[in-house]
Amino acid sequence: CVQLVHRPESGGGSQVLASNIEIADSFLQQARGLMFRRSLADDSALVFQFDSAAKRDVHMLFVPFAIDALWLVDNKVVGKKRLKPWIGLGRETAETLLELPAGAADEVAVGDRVVLAE
Repeated sequence: CVQLVHRPESGGGSQVLASNIEIADSFLQQARGLMFRRSLADDSALVFQFDSAAKRDVHMLFVPFAIDALWLVDNKVVGKKRLKPWIGLGRETAETLLELPAGAADEVAVGDRVVLAE
């Protein structure tokens, strides 16, 4: 089973952020994201993987719950933001974008590594 694992830059122990991983790999899945869902389960993450690093937008239109968004380049966190229901907006450079339940990324800091691991 694939897990999303947080490895702090400080060298502390690894922490599993989510083990219920959903990969948004089609254009439609990426465009829809979390829209029209009622919630995101505690142990879940929605993962967007792109071919290259570029500015990536996240909007919360039609998303009725808060999330933590992480923008990664080479598995390193370059941006982190708590997004509010309905009105949240975020934009950072990323080749991987992660959407997690609000609070799941509290221990994650810019500069840390977050990897998909078996």
